[in-house]
Amino acid sequence: MNVFNDLNDLPKFQNAVITIGSFDGVHKGHQEILQRVNALARSVNGESIVITFHPHPRLIVYPNDKSLRLITTIDEKVQLLERYGVDNVVVVPFTIAFSQQSADEYIQKFLVEKFQPKYIVIGYDHRFGLARRGDINYLRWHGKDAGFKVIEIARQDVHDIAVSSTKIREALLSGKMREASRLMGHHFMLSGTVVHGQKIGAKIGFPTANLDPGHKHKLIPPIGIFAVKVTHQKQTYGGMLYIGDRPTLEEHSNITIEVNIFDFDRQIYGDRLKLEIIERVRDDMKFESLEELSAQLAKDKEDSLRILEQEKKAEEEKAAFEMLPKVAVVILNYNGSEYLRQFLPSVKATKYPRLSIVVADNASTDNSVEVMQKQFPEIQLLQLPENYGFAEGYNQALQQVSADYFVLLNSDVEVTEDWLSPMIELMERDETVAACQPKILDFQNQEYFEYAGGAGGWIDRYAYPLCRGRIFGVTEKDEGQYDDTQEIFWATGAALCIRARLFHGAGGFDKDYFAHSEEIDLCWRLKRAGFKIMVRPRSVVYHVGGGTLNYNTPRKSFLNFRNSLFTLLKNEPTSKLMWLIPFRLILDGLAGILFLFQGKFKHIKAIIDAHQSFFRQTNLMWKKRKYLNEKIQKISISNEPNLEGRYKGSIVWKYYGRGVRHFKQL
Repeated sequence: MNVFNDLNDLPKFQNAVITIGSFDGVHKGHQEILQRVNALARSVNGESIVITFHPHPRLIVYPNDKSLRLITTIDEKVQLLERYGVDNVVVVPFTIAFSQQSADEYIQKFLVEKFQPKYIVIGYDHRFGLARRGDINYLRWHGKDAGFKVIEIARQDVHDIAVSSTKIREALLSGKMREASRLMGHHFMLSGTVVHGQKIGAKIGFPTANLDPGHKHKLIPPIGIFAVKVTHQKQTYGGMLYIGDRPTLEEHSNITIEVNIFDFDRQIYGDRLKLEIIERVRDDMKFESLEELSAQLAKDKEDSLRILEQEKKAEEEKAAFEMLPKVAVVILNYNGSEYLRQFLPSVKATKYPRLSIVVADNASTDNSVEVMQKQFPEIQLLQLPENYGFAEGYNQALQQVSADYFVLLNSDVEVTEDWLSPMIELMERDETVAACQPKILDFQNQEYFEYAGGAGGWIDRYAYPLCRGRIFGVTEKDEGQYDDTQEIFWATGAALCIRARLFHGAGGFDKDYFAHSEEIDLCWRLKRAGFKIMVRPRSVVYHVGGGTLNYNTPRKSFLNFRNSLFTLLKNEPTSKLMWLIPFRLILDGLAGILFLFQGKFKHIKAIIDAHQSFFRQTNLMWKKRKYLNEKIQKISISNEPNLEGRYKGSIVWKYYGRGVRHFKQL
């Protein structure tokens, strides 16, 4: 991690993703923001940057305010930011002159000139500039000309961060170190320089290093004895810390901070120590003699060693936990409050240790946000500023999610407890598997496969999609006939498990699809790069189907026909396109005749509109083809595309000409 303390000595950052704030304590609320910033930076091949200030702005703007108590000093804060994976920290010297900048100067001369940001991640209530006249809307307005986008930290998240900071301070001032550690996600740090003391401890067998924190605004826990980990010159030791006024030694009565370092015998005056306070052992006590004090300290040492041993075991368990891949189940929601109420509990019950659940709300107009905040406050909620559609909605959301694997899950899906582990186990075993899907059964009729993905997607030689368990509108009964784990051509977007680096590396979903076939397009790109797409039928989920976009609407037909042509144009070899596109247009015309006999006149118009939209955007898609070809080359693991899961015949002919209705008959 790079640390910069001089604004005149900043490098030219690459695709900077910045966030700005105090980040006092770098607690769990802050860590969620850092994860989003880091994920966003990785998704654009950029750098994450935390901008913070020293001294704390309150000390400059309100110099007579004596109430400020900092959980972390600037040095401790920087250490924690490095622990949580930030690429760069810029410590801005906060002065009266800096605080007097206008909002325009703050944006242009500070943010734009110094950082050239691609994204700014900021709270909804962030204010800046003279008299705090700048706000997030003003920042967005400037971003249109300056070329950056603003990602808003939602009101609830900002509120949670403020509440967490208050609770942490209350816990620390009450000596509840375990509670503070739980809220912070790490132990409270106390750093300082070793200074000379009265050397009383050495006389009774417990030599101590007296610590000067060097910062009068640093929060200090209440008096007492604490079990601590002590770091000196990159070596860590156990120890016990005393904070108090030494009531037994009335002639030396004063508040002191001193630590007895176990199995340590060195002169370290003038050196820096970093303490991590694990747990409070006892209150301060007055003893009748130094002998009684020495006996009690011996007992305190035993208690501290026991606490430190427990902490070591907990850290070993945490290390084993962190060896597991990090999985994020991300649900894109639009006006699906009832589905959230019905199906989120099953997702919460998923048995996988290192799992996060994120609901990305696509600017719903129902009460979805209220439902999330009141009924599922423990689940992360991302509020997108507008309805981007399925494809771009996921692109926007996944830029803010940090994980090894993304699992894209429709809001109308019920999962089983162990639905996730079989897919992750398969992908961990075989690094050439880019994406995987479970077996998709019909929620309403659970003996049958569901239309959206069945037991894995295929395409025919003309790029018509089909599934193991579903051909066109016919779904099969699940009798275990497709329970083998095997390669497929595409995995359904209703429950898609995909490596995060490959989702971003392959270019994500095509936003111009809006919805439908975007997963086929993405999987095709991954297949062209040589990767495998798999189905794992040991994993089972139940899909309502059509909950987000009804299968039988003209809108669905429009997206179906248009996006299928988009996918062909971007992925098939150029030589094949010369005859394939005209042939597909003819087949689409035949589908229109079928709709005519069925009396589906709006669907006929949908086909015509789809073809017109396709031709209007042909040049755009051709440019995307070139751009995505470069993306594919960068992630490719083979010189040849992976064609597993492609049926060599025509599914249209087999279905309408030969009466084939089941995949097993092909």
